[in-house]
Amino acid sequence: MPEENLLNEKEAASYLGFSVKTLQDWRSEHRPPAYYKIRKSVRYARKDLDAFLETHKVSPTRDS
Repeated sequence: MPEENLLNEKEAASYLGFSVKTLQDWRSEHRPPAYYKIRKSVRYARKDLDAFLETHKVSPTRDS
């Protein structure tokens, strides 16, 4: 996987619009988004962050 597709914790938090602490809390609770743990480093794939956002997408409908 090309390195430019992996984001560190701070970059991922910024990309999603959440705090680093929120991502840390979600990891400790085994909640999405998916991440890679390489030794002490945590990395997020941009495609996984996009998939996470897509699962939370709300498409409003207009009642007639």
